[in-house]
Amino acid sequence: MGDKRLKVRATATVANVSCGFDCIGYSIGSPADILTLEIQDKPGLELTISGEKSGTIPLEAEDNTAGKAILSLLNSLDRDTGFRIHIEKGIPPGSGLGSSAASAVAGVVGVNELLGNPMEEDELLVHCMAGETASAPTEHADNVAPSLLGGIVLIRSYEPLEVLKLNVPDNLYSTVVLPDYSVNTRDARNILPKTVPLKSAITQSGNLAGFILGLENEDFDLLGRSMVDLFAEPVRKKLIPGFESVRQAALDSGAIGCGISGSGPTLFALSSSEEDASKIGKSMVEAFLKKGLKSRAYSSLINNQPAKILD
Repeated sequence: MGDKRLKVRATATVANVSCGFDCIGYSIGSPADILTLEIQDKPGLELTISGEKSGTIPLEAEDNTAGKAILSLLNSLDRDTGFRIHIEKGIPPGSGLGSSAASAVAGVVGVNELLGNPMEEDELLVHCMAGETASAPTEHADNVAPSLLGGIVLIRSYEPLEVLKLNVPDNLYSTVVLPDYSVNTRDARNILPKTVPLKSAITQSGNLAGFILGLENEDFDLLGRSMVDLFAEPVRKKLIPGFESVRQAALDSGAIGCGISGSGPTLFALSSSEEDASKIGKSMVEAFLKKGLKSRAYSSLINNQPAKILD
């Protein structure tokens, strides 16, 4: 082991991307969580936390996504090294931007580095997923995978786990707009239908295939036509005040497509230029304000960089 202290930055992510429920996600430039990790003399994890809505996040390691992910990693390595960990939340919980995932990813990447990198990057993913179970009923990778690896990812299979990075067009921009409003992840998952009609499943399969091909061929028209969700959005949009008018504002301002980021309430939009991304963000913020909600917009290229060690 070399250094005994470092910082790691892991970014927010957009999951589902309309047509890819639980199997597609992408990384954005900001916001992000920053974790400071330090090896301590005694075993165990000591967690502290600051930042947005940090008071709602448990500090017991087993109940904290970063803590649980790190414990999973240490258990697999049969190590009892202790760590002090400070979590600086830039991504508010309950935002639909992979807040819990970013903390889990930064924790696992940092501990792996401090231990001398005994695991390859792709091996870390299962431990990040284990961390997600501290705040979600099941392991899922559509937030942790893009936060860990960067870019746009497809989870082709969970059993066995197979994660593929998709082509990212050079001029593909993301806008996310976070209203001052929270949606509980468990509630958003509990309202999902237990089954879907065969016709809907067929249509959604076609949309997912079209989305992937649209990325590969950099065909933004196909991308936009494919960004239709028949699984989650029809029920989850009812949890977000002003959803229809905000979505329409994005499309009217030049968005390729627009939908719910993860479980919401954040909405995301894709576009083909920095100018459009900024304009879309402003129009969505204005549309939310008309419904009585303040919101913040973040625009960037799709972030192709993995979780980053800062020092």
